[in-house]
Amino acid sequence: MRPYPAMTDNRLRQYRESALAMIAGDYRVEFPVGVLDEVGRLGEVLNRLPRQIEARIEDALLIERVGTALNRGLLLSEVLDAIYDAFKPVIPYDRMGCSLIEKNGTAARAVWSRTENQDVHLKVGYTAKLNGSSLQRVIDTGEPRIINDLEAYLQAHPASNSTQLIVREGLRSSLTCPLLVFGKAVGFLFFSSRATDTYRDIHQALFLRLASQVSAVIERSRMYQQIHDLNEELRSTQDSLRTQAMRDPLTDLLNRRAITEILGKQISRARRQASSIATVMADIDHFKRINDQHGHHIGDAVLKEVALRLGKSVRQGDFVGRLGGEEFLIVLLPGTQVEASVVAERMRNAVGEAPVHTEVGHIEVTLSLGVAIASQFGSAADTVLINAADSALYRAKNGGRNQVVIIHCA
Repeated sequence: MRPYPAMTDNRLRQYRESALAMIAGDYRVEFPVGVLDEVGRLGEVLNRLPRQIEARIEDALLIERVGTALNRGLLLSEVLDAIYDAFKPVIPYDRMGCSLIEKNGTAARAVWSRTENQDVHLKVGYTAKLNGSSLQRVIDTGEPRIINDLEAYLQAHPASNSTQLIVREGLRSSLTCPLLVFGKAVGFLFFSSRATDTYRDIHQALFLRLASQVSAVIERSRMYQQIHDLNEELRSTQDSLRTQAMRDPLTDLLNRRAITEILGKQISRARRQASSIATVMADIDHFKRINDQHGHHIGDAVLKEVALRLGKSVRQGDFVGRLGGEEFLIVLLPGTQVEASVVAERMRNAVGEAPVHTEVGHIEVTLSLGVAIASQFGSAADTVLINAADSALYRAKNGGRNQVVIIHCA
């Protein structure tokens, strides 16, 4: 039976109204099929259109959202955190991990993971060989791999250590996605779920639509991370070299150059603050006798122990350096007579109150100290203070040693 023209005209009018609604952005429309004639068949096709358009819009929004998230970070961990958050609404997972291909393409090393679980077994640093592995097959096909029953997979592949670790974490499904940049494999993203039978072809297809963008950003961030790490290593090396250049290799105290430079800076600070500063010269009594009787290696042991005791005796913010031989320079700021006397006596007692334990037995050690205090500073204040402290030390030596002598600079 042929439809009445009025019925056909009515459906076409409704189709036109629904199409106009879609143009206006309303996809909650229907195209009435009615009789399954040519117009009805057109209605069937048109009814699929709103869902298709909405799906395409969702894909476009996802791509935009992922792209925006990826561009927020530079370091690898920042980018992967962004991926974790961006994919969460569209791919189900309780754990996500990333491994990058290293060692000339022969192994993949886990560099990042994020999980809802507290008990982590497959940790960052885990390395798996690629040759002959299931991961190599993922690279060869360029397609994501779905395993929807990891326990069954482990029974069939009991030698798979990575699967053992993931199953131990309570995960039961996985989606393994290759990261390819210009056709070259650079690593993998692993999505894992605690539930079995989690992943579908739609999840594979979704990742493939974003794969090139995600892979390129991860590779870029890896290169940036390597540059960042190299810069940090270089900075650390420079700091270490700078520290070594300032330290006496035997005692680990500030060396002569460093302690005299600090003295100059502290004098400038005292001048600005209108405060006094104290410079202490300390010398181990009869040190030559220790070297002559026991040898220089025992003398070195004594020097290291004395340096350790001096460092523990000063206040936070004071500076201790070795000028050379058995002589030390200490800078105290603020350095009033009372403060300098207390610190100097504490240093003298710390060195002399207990013998130094060495491989040849206990050695009694005492310390003489000369303290110079100044609150007015001329153009060569550092030299004046050192010479004055040296004069005070000379008096302490001549006065019987194992004592503190304090003088004031004009």
